[in-house]
Amino acid sequence: MRIIIAGAGDVGYHLAKLLAYEEQDIVIIDKDQECLNQAATNLDVVTIKGSSTSYKTLQEADVSKADLLISVTSSEETNLTTAIIGKHMGAKRTVARIQNEEYLFDKDKIDLAKLGIDELISPESLAAREIKRLLKEMAITDNFDFDEGKLSLIGLNIEEDSRISGKTIQEAAKLNGEQNYITVAILRETETIIPHGSTTFEPGDHAYFITAQDGIDSILKMVSKKDVGKKVIKKVMILGGSKVGVFAAKRLSKKYNVKLIEKGKDKCFALADELEDVLIINGDVRDIELLEAEGIGNMDAFIAVTGNTETNIMSCLVAKKFNVNKTIALVENIDYIHLSQNIGVDTMINKKLIAANFIFRYIRKGEIISLTSIHGVDAEVLEFIVKEGSKITAKPIKDLGFPQSAIIGGAVRDGKGMTTTGNFQFKPKDRAVVLCQPDCIHKVESFFN
Repeated sequence: MRIIIAGAGDVGYHLAKLLAYEEQDIVIIDKDQECLNQAATNLDVVTIKGSSTSYKTLQEADVSKADLLISVTSSEETNLTTAIIGKHMGAKRTVARIQNEEYLFDKDKIDLAKLGIDELISPESLAAREIKRLLKEMAITDNFDFDEGKLSLIGLNIEEDSRISGKTIQEAAKLNGEQNYITVAILRETETIIPHGSTTFEPGDHAYFITAQDGIDSILKMVSKKDVGKKVIKKVMILGGSKVGVFAAKRLSKKYNVKLIEKGKDKCFALADELEDVLIINGDVRDIELLEAEGIGNMDAFIAVTGNTETNIMSCLVAKKFNVNKTIALVENIDYIHLSQNIGVDTMINKKLIAANFIFRYIRKGEIISLTSIHGVDAEVLEFIVKEGSKITAKPIKDLGFPQSAIIGGAVRDGKGMTTTGNFQFKPKDRAVVLCQPDCIHKVESFFN
């Protein structure tokens, strides 16, 4: 597959990095030679210096042979123009990154496909959606549903007093007689571990489990002695009236009591008109006395989405000092995400990384029906529909020779979610959920093709 990426910034670079594992034919276009040099040095890609809106540049990139043209520069106008011109020059599919939310909410009014734009993505809107998902459960730091919730992937911190701390996966399994979950990954500091029976849970680990819905409560009880599973989020404080903050406030105010703090006075007036169900507070986000006066100690969740990474991290740490149970910080540096559990912030998100992973779904081959990335974890979660005659149906899982850097976490058969032990054998039309490290995706796909 020939893929042209316009923009060698964080979104374009991370996307190219994901695609490099797939041995795709990738071309990156950018005006910045330094960004192109970084991509060429670290990735197996072709780079072209120039404007992606230039007919000559797109011709040099062989856009007429492109299966996919993705424009993710920092300029919305450039991205829309690139997609339109590229489509008319022969690109089969086009994706454009945007900032203007009107394009997302008024899709029916403008037939963008006729113009040449097949898909729009907004990193800010995707980040807000991610924040809403992360607030689903108090104790759960990550939560992904598969096949309308028949299976779920959840992430939890392993505390010092956890019942499974110091136990191997085999030993921990004895604490839960239901056997209705599978441990699929452990994040230990910056290392991602694909676990096996002898792997030990350690304090400070961040563990990920796949389970049917009836297994979530069992996991919560097993992981912690505290009654964390019954805590409910009601009050949310958002720091920063950025686009992410506004998108998040709109989504969250339908369910939670939301306060939003913004420094700019004029912006506060505009936000008050736009966000009718949100209490807008004018003040400096670094003012701890202000946070205290506005009841930060009574908040169930604290979300920092200003334009400054350090402010977001530090304010989340302040929130933790006031015993706020759930904290989320927006960060610009992707490398920070791996540090979240170590420094005390529950979750760090990067809107560009979320956007890159969202685009990646459009590039998958075969029967992958969804792909998800877990914050800070060097692994992807794939969902397949099992085909007739595929290798995965030939034998029980334990006899398949499945890659060691991947693990099958569960299946949905006839509308019922189930965990998959070594003796489980897949049948055609089953849905399978697999967690694997990026360099292993191609091997895993071969079992389902």
